[in-house]
Amino acid sequence: MRAMGFFDSEIVQEEAKRLFEDYQSLTQLGSSYGKFDREGKKMYIEQMETMMDRYKVFMKRFELSEDFSAQMTVEQLKTQLGQFGITPQQMFDQMNITLERMKREVD
Repeated sequence: MRAMGFFDSEIVQEEAKRLFEDYQSLTQLGSSYGKFDREGKKMYIEQMETMMDRYKVFMKRFELSEDFSAQMTVEQLKTQLGQFGITPQQMFDQMNITLERMKREVD
């Protein structure tokens, strides 16, 4: 019997699916951001912040896992972002800067 891989976990699969679906719906919703009233914009920003926190936790689990497929996923992300000249940490930092700017514009 082989050890269970990172992606064999139903919990990991479910969270990945939920994260992806939530991110997609937030992104689609974001295309109407300019039409939102002040409260709507605040709610959207809060939801994006929550999404980023969930994503960070999820990625940290990948990084800490000794599972080969989890490590490969981390490396693929680094490679993809590297093509744009950024690291995963820089991506999160950039998202935070954007969200902070959006907050200032709403207030």
